[in-house]
Amino acid sequence: MKALRVVVALACLGSAGGDALWGKRDFEGELKPFLETYCINCHGEEKQKGDRRFDTLAYPILNDDALIDYQDILDLLNLGEMPPEEKKQPSDGERLAAIDWLTGAVEEAYAAQKDSPGETVLRRLSHREYRNTIGDLLRMDMSMFDPTESFPGDRMVEHLDNVGEVLVTSGYLLDRYIEAADLSVEKALEVREKLEPREWRFAGDFWQQSELNSRQQWAHGKRYLNIYESPHSDLYFGSYAPLLAMGDGVPVSGTYKIRVLAEAVNRRHGYDRKRVTTNPDEPMLMRIVPGHRRFGKLHLPQPYEPDLGTFEVPDDEPGWLETRVWLDKGFSPRFSYPNGMMNIRRAYTAVAKVEKKRLKGSIPDEELKEDDKAFAIRYGVPHIRIHEVVIEGPFYDEWPTASWKAIIGEDEFQKADTRRILEDFASRAYRRPALTSEVNALMKVVDASIDRGRTPFDSLKGGLKAVLSSPAFLYLDEPEEGEREIDDYALVSRLSYFLWSTMPDESLLRLAEEGEIRDETVLANEIQRMLEDPRSDAFVSGFLDSWLTLRALGDTPPDRRKFERYYADHLEEAMREETERFTRDLLDTNGKIVRFLDADYSFLNGPLAALYGVKGVQGNEFRRVDLSDKRRGGLLGQASVLTVTANGVDTSPVYRGIWLLENLLGTPPSPPPPDVEPLDPDIRGATTIREQLAKHRNVASCNECHRKIDPLGFALENFDAIGAWRHRYEEGGAIDASGRLADGTEFEGVAEFREAMIGRKEQFSRALTEKMLAYALGRRIEILDRPVVDGILNELEDENGGFRDLVVKIAMSEAFGRM
Repeated sequence: MKALRVVVALACLGSAGGDALWGKRDFEGELKPFLETYCINCHGEEKQKGDRRFDTLAYPILNDDALIDYQDILDLLNLGEMPPEEKKQPSDGERLAAIDWLTGAVEEAYAAQKDSPGETVLRRLSHREYRNTIGDLLRMDMSMFDPTESFPGDRMVEHLDNVGEVLVTSGYLLDRYIEAADLSVEKALEVREKLEPREWRFAGDFWQQSELNSRQQWAHGKRYLNIYESPHSDLYFGSYAPLLAMGDGVPVSGTYKIRVLAEAVNRRHGYDRKRVTTNPDEPMLMRIVPGHRRFGKLHLPQPYEPDLGTFEVPDDEPGWLETRVWLDKGFSPRFSYPNGMMNIRRAYTAVAKVEKKRLKGSIPDEELKEDDKAFAIRYGVPHIRIHEVVIEGPFYDEWPTASWKAIIGEDEFQKADTRRILEDFASRAYRRPALTSEVNALMKVVDASIDRGRTPFDSLKGGLKAVLSSPAFLYLDEPEEGEREIDDYALVSRLSYFLWSTMPDESLLRLAEEGEIRDETVLANEIQRMLEDPRSDAFVSGFLDSWLTLRALGDTPPDRRKFERYYADHLEEAMREETERFTRDLLDTNGKIVRFLDADYSFLNGPLAALYGVKGVQGNEFRRVDLSDKRRGGLLGQASVLTVTANGVDTSPVYRGIWLLENLLGTPPSPPPPDVEPLDPDIRGATTIREQLAKHRNVASCNECHRKIDPLGFALENFDAIGAWRHRYEEGGAIDASGRLADGTEFEGVAEFREAMIGRKEQFSRALTEKMLAYALGRRIEILDRPVVDGILNELEDENGGFRDLVVKIAMSEAFGRM
């Protein structure tokens, strides 16, 4: 179909002066000899390296496949990567002439297709967008509720989770949508009666997990609720202290006040730090997180653990700690010790040995025979001791509740209001005015429910659930077949899901209703307003997940024996926060795009600074830190990137090299040939990974890609699997981080490699722009999008623009308002 459109377009050009374009360009006499001399040997009938064949190219350019080949040749010539350095090279004059010829040819092809409409792909909400939308539509706290938890995972395209062509809706997913609608509406309208606050008090009769109870009773009866280990330990021996007497949780969702009388016991210990791993110099921290029995035992990790309050616990004598938090029905507070020990079993023996020796003769011999765990609990192991817990609630900051107001309004439900409620709700859910026919259909659902004997209120809830199960809610409105522009309501939805990952607010919908959103000044102001809104944090996290694959952070957890600090210092959360804060700063300050590569600062907390070897940063609070070490600036030195490109056990130059090519340079290598293993058995005589890959490159079918991949990966080899610096491999071999890029640029280590990457800032900017445009549009970037990308980059360069300008220009581009 697209090829036919090109032919038609070329015919039109020919009849209206097209000879000026097509008749002056001599393919047979100018470009073809260049290709035969420098390209066809590797991309001809006998060999097609990189799955590219150029001996069959013809002119004019009549289809997308040919246009892709022409554009690839042009790009590789501009980058200096073609022909390969070991092959015969054209003179500068030959190269420039070929670039000029190709530039004109591809511009003509793009111009021929400029007015050809793209293909519409109906896109449903991704699970991430669905969850956010439910929260905003129903005005619910979603920290302990995820209606998508039973959904099958969204399929990814180029690490994007919002590409319409693969977001299919199966029968199974449709059933889950109906189930999620039911759960969401019932939760939103759960509270109809304003309950008076009550108090729960717990003191002196605490029970914990079974492994602890007998030992704690010997040590101090049931007087205290104790926390011993970090929640990131692997065996969870006293990692969570739940209120088992409140195991059924609070009776109704609402705001609750939690007061805890707690003390830090034996913080300033003098034990061997290899055994008792807590830091005596830092305060003990207590964190409150929710728990629910439906997720399993309350003393184990659970899927919903928002921070309900983190406190420094007073030493040696109890003090009251207080927080006011939201709790969903059925959840109760649990207490954890974020900077506690990672393996208390090692500490028990060490503490008991020291204390039994010290106390021998001053306590009964029978006590000295007691189990080491019980003895350590009584006499010295660092822990947090909770004396009393008081919970009050529910309290309501507004009445009726926010969810009730969002759906029903300020007053009690009246049957006569049913149609108004459904129309208002459907209009907000559909992100456009609901049609009369749609409201009539919803009323039929309600009336049929009443006829079956259900109450008007329960029947209304059935209508609301029908709204949330409707394609008008689950799918974003797009143009009809053959139309080019999306309408104003679809435009504000696209804008909102791009920058907020959720539904448009009242301001956006009002501008769509009034037909003002396409005014350039109005649109620019709205984009700036949205970027200032805290909801734009969803853009930062969502885009980084897609661009830098940060959603995979933690998918291959680092080996606990080799990288215990990753867990003890909560580095996974810190790594993500560094990159998000860094990107947020560039967005807020409109920093130059190249700062992603050359920044001499970052945002660190104490544990992350320690990982980097940066002095003078203490505690868990993040702050901006200037970096003098050239190895650390920008994304290439950030632990999130270095960890997500490792396999949890060690590093792989191949994996990191592919990641850099794909995500930072926008030139993913071709898949390996199907008959070639990643590392063939006959190279195992090599002693280092560099030697292994050198032998691997001797395989002709592998060399073409690995000469591009391997040098990039080796440049980062001094960083281990969690981003810490190393000079040697664990086996003792010295690390060689030197390399030579495909264009001949040589480097000795990551600092020089970073400079080489800065030299490719135009290529980096293009890769970033293409990925962000794909994220914004919810579809793959095609060859016909090249002029849009070129236009955005040219404007940025002309205006000396920054990262924020890039976001704005994408949202204001012609492509953003059409398919």
